[in-house]
Amino acid sequence: MANSGITGTSPLDLTLAGIREGRESWSAHLDMVEEGTVMTVLNGIAKVGGLPGVGFEELVRFRDDLYGIAFNIDPDEVGVVLLGDYSRLKTGDRVWRTGRVTDVPVGSALTGRVIDPLGNPLDGQQAFRSAERWPIERPAPAIMDRAPVSTPLQSGIKVIDAIVPIGRGQRELILGDRQTGKTSIAVSAILNQRGKEVICIYCAIGQKAASVARVVAEFGRRGAMEYTVVVVTEGNDPSGLQYIAPYAATSIAEYFMAAGRDVLIVYDDLTNHARAYRELSLLLKRPPGREAFPGDIFYIHSRLLERATHLDRSLGGGSLTALPIVETEAQNISAYIPTNLISITDGQIYLSPAHFELGILPAVDIARSVSRVGGKAQLSAYRLATGSLKLAYSQFEELENFARFGTRLDDASRRILDHGVRIREWFKQEEYDVLSMTEQLLVLLALTEGRFSPIHADRVREAMDAVRRAAADVPAELSLNILSNKELNSDERSLLLLSADHALEPFMKTA
Repeated sequence: MANSGITGTSPLDLTLAGIREGRESWSAHLDMVEEGTVMTVLNGIAKVGGLPGVGFEELVRFRDDLYGIAFNIDPDEVGVVLLGDYSRLKTGDRVWRTGRVTDVPVGSALTGRVIDPLGNPLDGQQAFRSAERWPIERPAPAIMDRAPVSTPLQSGIKVIDAIVPIGRGQRELILGDRQTGKTSIAVSAILNQRGKEVICIYCAIGQKAASVARVVAEFGRRGAMEYTVVVVTEGNDPSGLQYIAPYAATSIAEYFMAAGRDVLIVYDDLTNHARAYRELSLLLKRPPGREAFPGDIFYIHSRLLERATHLDRSLGGGSLTALPIVETEAQNISAYIPTNLISITDGQIYLSPAHFELGILPAVDIARSVSRVGGKAQLSAYRLATGSLKLAYSQFEELENFARFGTRLDDASRRILDHGVRIREWFKQEEYDVLSMTEQLLVLLALTEGRFSPIHADRVREAMDAVRRAAADVPAELSLNILSNKELNSDERSLLLLSADHALEPFMKTA
């Protein structure tokens, strides 16, 4: 027998010793996996049995990487909201617990991307990989962690910046009947953030694919995708995906806010979100309430919108501004969902079908629109110029209705009407044609100082465009002073009016 290298030890003994040593050093690492069975599948809802330890809103996994959220925890079964294509899911299939809640990838690499609420790409690019994932449901910041809303978020829309200003950290509701321009206002606000260091999130909830494609194309054409994340669910997507979409988009926005950035998020729209939640609740046999909505419909929107805030400087000073959109029917703003959202938000922008039909675009009804932050969210120079604007326009609208009866008016009433017509012309604005603050202020000063009064009403719009173009010649230092929230002194005010007068000279000669 050959020498094994160890005196008196055979190769067989060495093999047995190695097996014995390996057996004694080996220990089993066993993980407990809870597995259940699909009992029924219907309309995006699966009833599952055999998951005794599952928690509320826990993520569960089916075959083919289909996921769902445990929504109803009953003694004998679990009602699961499905988050994907469930056409291949059938009774008897296995389902497993994941031990975690629904989350979404976050990070700066998301800017410029179009994704679904689970983080899957919809723009044809490669999948987004992130080491960091945040739960879609996160508690809102505490009251003591918030700072006052005082910095303006300029929308570029004259009537909004002047009458219903929006501040960074505010929640301003946009509501109106269908086809009155709600999405256009929100998209314009996003387009106006170019170069202002604001990250934008556009969340489309149950929208038509063609409508979303038009919005994304507009972002791309104007360079807005550089600072925008688009979260999309289409109308034919499962109701579960539509339900989680705004929460996932808000978690993405909160990542940037936690990093000290200013963020603008648009929910388009929460009417579809409420309908998706109503569908899920009725399918899960939860008791219906007013308009068949479940009793907690107010809570699902309040816990979403309360996450919009301006953080204290000790937490980075970031802000999250929310522009939720809701659709009304037959101008009924006292319906269930609109009244809920009006009570949650810090103001509303109401779009009137009557204004839209008359060609007054954007069709903002000033009488029904309000900002509960008000002048605190305006630049000082702009606030002084708009001080009496809303009152003057309200007087004009009331007097205009009275004058339709053919009443003879005195000179003072005629002056109010003439001035009101010019204010209305100033409020009119083309779609996606956003104005800088210097352009708005220059025209507004000329308007409030009566520079357009001698010009015939038919040429007022043309004259205003000429004054707007003159803003390009305003000294850069003066434009910086306007944006730095400083009040204009008399010399700066005179300089702006002088620029307006030069632009209006050709119109004065032919007035």
